[in-house]
Amino acid sequence: MNEITLRIRDLLKSSGNRLVLVESCTSGWVASQFGMIPGISEYFCGSLVVYRNDSKHQWLEVDQAILDDPRIGPVSHRVTTELAVSVLKKTPEATIAAAITGHLGPGAPSTQDGNIFVSIAYRTVSSIESVTTVLRQLKAPCPQHDLDISARFIRQQEAGDFLLTVLEGILSSK
Repeated sequence: MNEITLRIRDLLKSSGNRLVLVESCTSGWVASQFGMIPGISEYFCGSLVVYRNDSKHQWLEVDQAILDDPRIGPVSHRVTTELAVSVLKKTPEATIAAAITGHLGPGAPSTQDGNIFVSIAYRTVSSIESVTTVLRQLKAPCPQHDLDISARFIRQQEAGDFLLTVLEGILSSK
């Protein structure tokens, strides 16, 4: 279990918030960290893994034209924000949503390799607001080939830890 998840659980508990996640590049790793905490269902509503563009479009209604647009695409500020806002709309019991997208490699375009986006959205009494979307370049080296699973997993963990760090910062400031 990741220690930051315990701190986030405590922040969710003390603030009365409930969390829902949308994970793409981390493929459910963050949700699995929360799932190891007994009683987390009081504060964690669940997670969607939307790895493919069609899932992002069909499940969370991200505009297909945006996903297909080479200037925007699925790993972008805009799509990550839309994922967070959409899952929050579809999860009425949640008060905060976190979404993550990224290019972990191998085979990512060189200008986008290692880029991850994290978006946090929160529910107010009258609306849903996006708090922040953050871009980060991963430090872990790119996997060298399709079977370089350990390098890819290290990148997934780094991306997941970054999502957790952003989420903890937002919850701490509320």
